Amino acid sequence: LVPTPCYGQGHRCSRIVGPSLLVLGSLSVAAGILLLFPGGASRYLREGRIGRHAKAVPGVWGGGIAVSTAGCAPFLRLRRDGEGRLAFISVVLSKLALLGAASCFVLSGVGLTNGPLCFYNTSELGLGHGALWGYPFLDNYLYNRRAWSICLEPEGIVTWHVSLFALLLLISAAEMLLALLQIVNGCLGCLCGFCEGK
Repeated sequence: LVPTPCYGQGHRCSRIVGPSLLVLGSLSVAAGILLLFPGGASRYLREGRIGRHAKAVPGVWGGGIAVSTAGCAPFLRLRRDGEGRLAFISVVLSKLALLGAASCFVLSGVGLTNGPLCFYNTSELGLGHGALWGYPFLDNYLYNRRAWSICLEPEGIVTWHVSLFALLLLISAAEMLLALLQIVNGCLGCLCGFCEGK
């Protein structure tokens, strides 16, 4: 936000929140993309062996692009008489960031709960003999690490899946808090701009 005499503190706040949102947005995009390449391998993406929650890439569009757009708002420049308008733009972009981060949080939570798509041994679940591609974890697998070995391919997929979706959960939670702070900051900036206009 551009500083106003009645709201200089808000300007300093946005100068901290904006870059923080940009950094978190970049981390979210990186985590979302890495989910498409289990263990760093690209062949599973080419073969369509990527889980539906990873393919939704919530870290890219939700926690990434939407949040990064709001992170750029404090660096916009308008004429001196456009301060209230800039504060309004910041509020709108921050609301978009909040929505994107919340979507990322929900989808990452669902992805973490349901577990990864993998090539697993059905005999270990008492479902017959052989192996197939699917989602073997119907119950809470997060606290039963011994069950993770049921996934044969991609190698280390459960650790990969859990680590990245857990990271997205933490990032999107932080993004939501910062977006809320930016919304409050922007609303106060709008009020100050309006008061000055009077």
